[in-house]
Amino acid sequence: MPKPLISYYGDDFTGSTDVMEALASNGVETVLFLKKPDAALLSRFSTSRAFGLAGTSRSETPGWMDVHLRDAFEWLKTLDAELCHYKVCSTFDSAPEVGSIGRAIEIGRSVFGAATVPLVVGAPQIRRYTAFGQLFAAYQGRNYRIDRHPVMSRHPVTPMDEADVLAHLARQTDLSSATIDNVAITGSPEIGDEAILLLDVLDQATQAAAGRLLWDSRARARFCCGSSGVEYALVHAWRDAGLVGGTVAFANAGPADRIAVVSGSVSPTTERQIRHACAQGFDGITLDPLALVGDGSAAVVSGAVEAGLKVLDRGSSVILYTALGPSADRGAALDGEARQRLGRALGRIQSELVARAGLRRAVVAGGDTSSHALGEMGIAALTLKMPLPQSPGSPLCVAHGGGADGLEIALKGGQVGGDDYFSMIRSGMPALTT
Repeated sequence: MPKPLISYYGDDFTGSTDVMEALASNGVETVLFLKKPDAALLSRFSTSRAFGLAGTSRSETPGWMDVHLRDAFEWLKTLDAELCHYKVCSTFDSAPEVGSIGRAIEIGRSVFGAATVPLVVGAPQIRRYTAFGQLFAAYQGRNYRIDRHPVMSRHPVTPMDEADVLAHLARQTDLSSATIDNVAITGSPEIGDEAILLLDVLDQATQAAAGRLLWDSRARARFCCGSSGVEYALVHAWRDAGLVGGTVAFANAGPADRIAVVSGSVSPTTERQIRHACAQGFDGITLDPLALVGDGSAAVVSGAVEAGLKVLDRGSSVILYTALGPSADRGAALDGEARQRLGRALGRIQSELVARAGLRRAVVAGGDTSSHALGEMGIAALTLKMPLPQSPGSPLCVAHGGGADGLEIALKGGQVGGDDYFSMIRSGMPALTT
């Protein structure tokens, strides 16, 4: 078998499926593991050309990264892929004490012996852009500088108050850095001596140029960092090199009679999606996040499961949510460990609903929520069922392993998707060919 094209670690689970979508929808067979696989599981995906490992580092401390992220990178290194990618959110939200991208780059640079770590954040496919080192992201049809973004500038854990990507990163690492801006990138740039090199991506031309530089420099810069913009950029280079090509057809997933959604997101985007779904026949059930992580959490989880089953048993779909938008956020009362317990509690609820109601499709909403929830669901790996063209970055996946084998599941980041996202997942999508 040829050498894998790329391996990656996703700093949360929704971001990890975003990368899988970018690769698989462009003809690169991809598997995403939710923990390091044993030999038997790895052998099931011997034809894959991209291997991902979904993680939780976005919500972890630098001390946690020093142990667990280093271990993950060491395993990815054994796969001997052409490139290894540390995948971060396209909004780059992070902080020195939580989800430090700077610390992750330091660790990856050490493990892979990389003198320079290319950084690609812009991804026009999901409406993220970098220009002269500044990050912009879309919201409700408009593009905002990230420090003025209506959602990300007010993120409950890692608010973005700096649009200059390298200035933001300098709070997290002392490594040297530079930018090849969106004008220079389409010339004939080369990897220099900087430890971190931001490659601006503003449009298709700059994306293709960034992809060529990533691929041509892989012998020296085998480890890279960034959003799914890394994969979208590399696809251009791989096509030019004849490594990928042709069309990829995805069968229509078709409608599901009922689905269950659990949400730990406080995003106004998710709020609109919940309200839209309830107007389309879903039953909404409000959950108290403090009760879910308190001393009596087992009883609260059990009560939520029973309430959800009542809805499902009468043939309806259900959404169980801990907040309906930012005004209902009670996150100030939750520390980092409590947030992780909240995600795990929602995972236990979803696992019970899927098993006891015999569901074939489900959704977990919230990036941090998904990372901790899926650990409770017994899922070992994911592959792409179908990309969602109206909502890139949150595809429908197929679960492998455990009691959820064959389950169709979507993981949705808080700010991802149109208002009809949950209804769209329930109804299924027409076949897409790319």
